[in-house]
Amino acid sequence: MASGKLSALSLITSTREFSSSEQHIVDYILEHRDEAPTMTAAQLARRSGTSEATISRFCKRLGFDNYRSFQFSLGRDLALKHDGLDLDGEISLENVEDSLKSILATKMGELEATLRGIDGPTVSAVVKRLAAANVIQVVAVGNTNSVALDATFKFSQLGLRCTTHEVSEIAVGFALTMQPEDVLLVISNSGRSQRLMRIAQAAKNRGACVIVITSDEQSPLARQASYVLRTVNHEALLTTGDFAFSKISAMAIVETLYYFLLPEIEGGREHISRYEELIQPDKDVE
Repeated sequence: MASGKLSALSLITSTREFSSSEQHIVDYILEHRDEAPTMTAAQLARRSGTSEATISRFCKRLGFDNYRSFQFSLGRDLALKHDGLDLDGEISLENVEDSLKSILATKMGELEATLRGIDGPTVSAVVKRLAAANVIQVVAVGNTNSVALDATFKFSQLGLRCTTHEVSEIAVGFALTMQPEDVLLVISNSGRSQRLMRIAQAAKNRGACVIVITSDEQSPLARQASYVLRTVNHEALLTTGDFAFSKISAMAIVETLYYFLLPEIEGGREHISRYEELIQPDKDVE
């Protein structure tokens, strides 16, 4: 991907395995968002307690040609406004209105960056594999389990044979039964879960297609995948770099796949209607 298409803010706020010195750079930028984009490499190095060489390596690791490209992208990202909303201000009950604006702007930024970053040929290939799959197994751990459940619900509505298991031992057992026409969809923010790695390896060894939704395209899970769909996570702007997790971008990718799958699956709309008819008694009010 060319430097001009990269989002510096998205890259530094998504969960990544930064070194100690690199994390100092990230922390300084997030704590000094107003001034960081105007600093020279030497100034940023001095303020963050690192070196110009570290700054240069950091920028290249993120995919930028040089510090200037990173600086331009960071300045552009932080200057973005969504309907007049700025990415500034802390979340506090002392100022609910501005806090809500900050949350809205941050979440809108996540969604926009995630959807803009989706590669057309990749999503096309993923949708075709899902539509043709005999069985789709969706796996996740911890906070991401809710996204796996949502994906299973949506894909099943379309008439796809889809399953998920919150108990990882059961998920491993199921993965060991998968066939080449099956698909394993892995949802992992960090892409570094050892449990999910074992499940992915089991499915891959059986010849199944492995698709990973993650914020880190260089993670071990991403390297196991046939296809990777990257999420963007700006949670560090609202919380802390030590805990940066947001389900919104992962759920947005699931929704996007659902919308693309709907016209691809013969009888998909009719299957949704039959499903709604079956659950209608639960919705009736006497």
